[in-house]
Amino acid sequence: MLATTQEVIPNEFYFMVPTQNPTIIVPARLASVRFPRKLLADAGGKPLILRTAERIKEQVPEFDLYFAVDGDELKSLLESSGYNVIVTPPHLSSGTDRIAIANRILKRDLLINVQADEPMVMRDQILMLAEALSHKDVSISTLASIFQSEEDFRDPNQVKVVMDNNGHALYFSRAPIPFARDSKTGSLPGHSIYAYKHMGLYGYKKEFLEEFVSSEAGELERIEKLEQLRALQSGFRIAVKITEFASVGVDIPEDLQKIDFS
Repeated sequence: MLATTQEVIPNEFYFMVPTQNPTIIVPARLASVRFPRKLLADAGGKPLILRTAERIKEQVPEFDLYFAVDGDELKSLLESSGYNVIVTPPHLSSGTDRIAIANRILKRDLLINVQADEPMVMRDQILMLAEALSHKDVSISTLASIFQSEEDFRDPNQVKVVMDNNGHALYFSRAPIPFARDSKTGSLPGHSIYAYKHMGLYGYKKEFLEEFVSSEAGELERIEKLEQLRALQSGFRIAVKITEFASVGVDIPEDLQKIDFS
């Protein structure tokens, strides 16, 4: 395991009771570049998006759950399985934009974004995001975990985040950051790194979403294809919570083989 600069705090210290449960909105689109029609891929006998839906309801049944989709194909699948669906314009550039548009209908104050390709999301992860939103000075929260190997750290599909001393994001990148100039491999001595693996889970306050959806994608977002960089480039501070539970997302077809759906 790679060494890190922050200690993972035991779960019992994370959770304060929010004044209200945020609403979970899962943004979902079929036009995935790396894995076309990923959300309908077979995941142990069911479409991947239904695996994610079932997991969320199992883990946090007390939270309202909606799906913000890009068309009728996903809408029909989800509604036939009993889930709430809002159809959003297919051209939207990010999941955060999709959630913001959906929330113009729902008008909820606190939102959580669970990616549709995260079929192993855990209750503790969602509660960490909800707890962070209970603080007045937080507009956005997200999660990160410890990298398990040098290979994962160098994988461009696994996003890196570096933070300041107060746990706020400084930058997100697909590149292995920071680069150790004096090391032959670019890594720090002893394979220690000062970046964490970003997980595609977010908490938002309504006011942030409205400002976000009214803004244009910045150059950093366009280059890295990471929507959270628009928030950083616009001056928003993103609180990053470190979890001991690593994300198990699906980016490429081979990732489906790593998950036990039994």
